[in-house]
Amino acid sequence: MRKKLHHIRTSKKSFIKTWAGKLHLWFGLSIGLIVFIVSITGALYVFKDEVQNLLRKDYHFHAESGIETKKTLPLRVLEEKVNEQTGETFPLHWVDIPLDKSKTYKFYYYENNPEAWNYFDEFVIYKTAYVNPFTGKVLSVQDEKNGFFNIVKFIHWSFLLKSEWGKYIVGIPVFIFLFMLISGIILWWPKNKKARKQRFWFHWKNIKSWRRKNYDLHSIVGFYASFLALIAAITGLFYSFLFIQSLMYFLFSGGNTAYPDYSHFKTTAPKEMRNAGTLDKIAAKVEELYPTVSAYSIDFGHPHIDDHEHPNYEVFVKQLDYSYYINHQIIFDENSGEMLQNRPHQTKDFGQKYVAANYDIHVGAILGIWGKILAFIVSLACASLPVTGFLVWWGRRNKVKRTPA
Repeated sequence: MRKKLHHIRTSKKSFIKTWAGKLHLWFGLSIGLIVFIVSITGALYVFKDEVQNLLRKDYHFHAESGIETKKTLPLRVLEEKVNEQTGETFPLHWVDIPLDKSKTYKFYYYENNPEAWNYFDEFVIYKTAYVNPFTGKVLSVQDEKNGFFNIVKFIHWSFLLKSEWGKYIVGIPVFIFLFMLISGIILWWPKNKKARKQRFWFHWKNIKSWRRKNYDLHSIVGFYASFLALIAAITGLFYSFLFIQSLMYFLFSGGNTAYPDYSHFKTTAPKEMRNAGTLDKIAAKVEELYPTVSAYSIDFGHPHIDDHEHPNYEVFVKQLDYSYYINHQIIFDENSGEMLQNRPHQTKDFGQKYVAANYDIHVGAILGIWGKILAFIVSLACASLPVTGFLVWWGRRNKVKRTPA
C-alpha cells in the first residue's frame, strides 16, 4: 500500500515537472528575445537619474549670487522669457520648482499625439529647459524625446510603438515570464537533501563540460534571481494591465475595490478671476504647506494636442529628491488660486501609498542607491536567462552521440 501511494505521489510530481518543463521550454523559445530586450533596457534605465544628473550638473544649479535677498520672477514672466529664448511654437506644459532656490527651475515642452502609431510620432515634442528663476535665463535645453534614456525607457515600455497598445506587446510576454519564473523554481527543486546541496551553488572543480556549466548558470542564477524578478515583473505589469493595478490596490488597501475619487473638487470661480499672479499664489501656498519637500510641479493650463480633460487642477509635491513614493497632492481652484483640498502622504491608505511606491519598487529606488544596484543585478540576471536557457536547449539538441568502441 505504501509503495502504491509513493508511486502515485511520484507520478504526480513527475507529471507536473514534465509539463512544467515542456511549457518552460516552449514559452522560453517564443518570448526569450523579448525578455532579453526588456531586461537589458530595464538594467540600462535603473541609473538614469544618477547618470543624467552627472551629465547635466553644470545647469542643475544657476550660480546666481545673493539669492538670499532676491526674489524669483513670477511664473508667467518666466514662461514668457523661456519662450522668447527657445523660440518654440508649442506652449509650455508644466514646470518643476525646487524648494532649494539655488537650483534651476525645469520647464517642460510636451505634446502627445494620440493618433500616432509609434514613439517618434507620438511624442511631438518633449524638451526640458533649465532656467535661472531670478533672471529667466535659459541655461540649457535638453531634447528628452531623442535622448538615450527616454528611448531606452520606451523600448522597455512599448518597443517604441504607440503606448496605448505597445504596452501590451511588452506586457503579455512579461506575463508569460511570470509563469516561467514559477515553473523554473519547480524544475529546479531537488528530489532530496543530497541533491539540494548541489543546487545552491556552483561546483565546477571537476567539471569541464560547457553544457553542465551553462545549465548551472541557468538554474542557479535563475533560482536566486527569481524571487526579486517576480517583484520586478509584477510591478512592471502594473503599468500594462488595469486589472493588475486594481488587484494590487485591492490587496494593499485591505479590500477596497475602487480608488478614491477626488473629481468633485472642481474649479468654480469665474475665469475673470484668473490673472498673471494666480500661479504664484498657488506656488506660495504649496511652499507654505510643505517647506521641507524636494520639489513640486505646476501645470500652465494651456490646451494641448491630446487636450484631455483633467478632473481638477492638482499640484504634485515630491518629498524626496531621489524617489516618488512619498508625495502629496493639493487641489486648487485654477481661476482663484484658492486651495480646495490638501492630501498629505500620511493621510493616504496603504493602497494609495503602494500605488505611489510602485515605480520606486520597480526600479529599486525605494531602497535608495543600494536598491537600484540590486535592481540592476536582477535585470542582468533576467537578461541572462533566455541566453543560457537557449544554450541548454541547443546543447541537448546537438549533443554528440558516443559510438560504442
